[in-house]
Amino acid sequence: MAAAQEADGARSAVVAAGGGSSGGSSPAGGPPTGIFIIWAISSWFRRGPAPQDQAGPGGAPRVASRNLFPKDTLMNLHVYISEHEHFTDFNATSALFWEQHDLVYGDWTSGENSDGCYEHFAELDIPQSVQQNGSIYIHVYFTKSGFHPDPRQKALYRRLATVHMSRMINKYKRRRFQKTKNLLTGETEADPEMIKRAEDYGPVEVISHWHPNITINIVDDHTPWVKGSVPPPLDQYVKFDAVSGDYYPIIYFNDYWNLQKDYYPINESLASLPLRVSFCPLSLWRWQLYAAQSTKSPWNFLGDELYEQSDEEQDSVKVALLETNPYLLALTIIVSIVHSVFEFLAFKNDIQFWNSRQSLEGLSVRSVFFGVFQSFVVLLYILDNETNFVVQVSVFIGVLIDLWKITKVMDVRLDREHRVAGIFPRLSFKDKSTYIESSTKVYDDMAFRYLSWILFPLLGCYAVYSLLYLEHKGWYSWVLSMLYGFLLTFGFITMTPQLFINYKLKSVAHLPWRMLTYKALNTFIDDLFAFVIKMPVMYRIGCLRDDVVFFIYLYQRWIYRVDPTRVNEFGMSGEDPTAAAPVAEVPTAAGALTPTPALTTTTEASTSLPTKPTQGASSASEPQEAPPKPAEDKKKD
Repeated sequence: MAAAQEADGARSAVVAAGGGSSGGSSPAGGPPTGIFIIWAISSWFRRGPAPQDQAGPGGAPRVASRNLFPKDTLMNLHVYISEHEHFTDFNATSALFWEQHDLVYGDWTSGENSDGCYEHFAELDIPQSVQQNGSIYIHVYFTKSGFHPDPRQKALYRRLATVHMSRMINKYKRRRFQKTKNLLTGETEADPEMIKRAEDYGPVEVISHWHPNITINIVDDHTPWVKGSVPPPLDQYVKFDAVSGDYYPIIYFNDYWNLQKDYYPINESLASLPLRVSFCPLSLWRWQLYAAQSTKSPWNFLGDELYEQSDEEQDSVKVALLETNPYLLALTIIVSIVHSVFEFLAFKNDIQFWNSRQSLEGLSVRSVFFGVFQSFVVLLYILDNETNFVVQVSVFIGVLIDLWKITKVMDVRLDREHRVAGIFPRLSFKDKSTYIESSTKVYDDMAFRYLSWILFPLLGCYAVYSLLYLEHKGWYSWVLSMLYGFLLTFGFITMTPQLFINYKLKSVAHLPWRMLTYKALNTFIDDLFAFVIKMPVMYRIGCLRDDVVFFIYLYQRWIYRVDPTRVNEFGMSGEDPTAAAPVAEVPTAAGALTPTPALTTTTEASTSLPTKPTQGASSASEPQEAPPKPAEDKKKD
């Protein structure tokens, strides 16, 4: 029987999943491997439950309980639909939705498809209270054969022979309305009815929604559970009888595969609601997977809005599980993990690079300030558009990191002599000496001057386009959305000043190559996702643009080959220190007066270091000194 249970249980996935389309078709269902993958990933980050005390009052051990419905028990199913949360009107024939007799507990071979599943479909008349945003409940009763769920029928009712579970089957969802208009004409393309409802109910309206499919699962389980020791989240489903100490069969309402996009609002225009109720047995391990996914307690402090957003985000995961090839799905999961690892390594190396950097030669300081500006625009934009809290926190942390970078590329101090409004000290910014004394500042200014010839006309054109053809909440929102859209479209141009500086210096030794490599690998991974998952065309183009810029970096690294004797930003070089020591101690006058180029990284330049005395180059009035040690001389780089 156990083998048949697992074999037929796999075949019953379609109906047992309880998903479907809004059109009332049979449940689409989800593969067992799909829900297992989601459970495995989420359980990786979930903390295990703390062990509970199995001792009863007085220190005596608690006795293991048993299921009140033994294996192969004959039972009847009664399903009622009501507006009331607590149901008592068993005599109302209009409330009885479905009645199925002589079901066998633990049977996996009966039913129309020989999988132990049954279903019933009907159109429900909508009460006026439900049309006006009221609630509607489903009440499910399982009784042993020969008994009735109505407690008032004394001869047919037995408490230990009846198990009951209720649930609200409509779902309340927030509908947000943003009042936007064309700032020049004052016109809007929004539905007039939506505008009127926004004026009556405010920008956020809670509306009752409906999905036509739901599955009733009874868990085929006879585990000797001990009261008080059932691990969460299973403990909220296992109900014990207060007198006998045994537990009732576990009833689970399964709507996991009901996608959010298939819910539709209930209003006065609807005369009836379609409802398909399916009954299926469910194995213990699959029930544990579904129960774990329905638990949201770790995020209680973030509020209900995050629940709605997470449900919508899970829709894309469920669709991918239902529609994606299993091999491609496995590749996507592996690549996602690798992407996260590379993202962390890029972050770590970026912080390490700027924290240990002593010289700013070859680095674009203006690009750092422009990055801070970009981060602020993104932060203000997501705050204006009420993006989810987790995204807001991550962007805010990024802004703090960019602000910290300013302290590494400039000398920042408090000017207490010149105060703001005579009270607050003023922040003073001054370029570092390593940036001013090198040619980097000249090239940096030159690069941004050339860049402004392209950037400002494009910004003006995009601002005019946004003002003429797009709708906004106000002038503040227009400025933010215009800047955000412009940076999203043309933000890759801001990476070109560093390319220009590399070209002028004929060097790439100053770049954080580890961080760039990890980010480039993540960009290639984004390319994979961009063409596997449905995404806007502009996002796909943006990924390709980043690839082009990185390939230019790689080309510059190839033509400007790095001198292996150069000391990098961590004070290390590729040369043999024992071989370099004798050279540093040979006093040569000409060597002291023939400077080594500051950023010579090409192979040809490294071979042009002076090895012969230069006639007439020295002066008798100047003392002859030994040339600086290679490490000290190259630390300037």
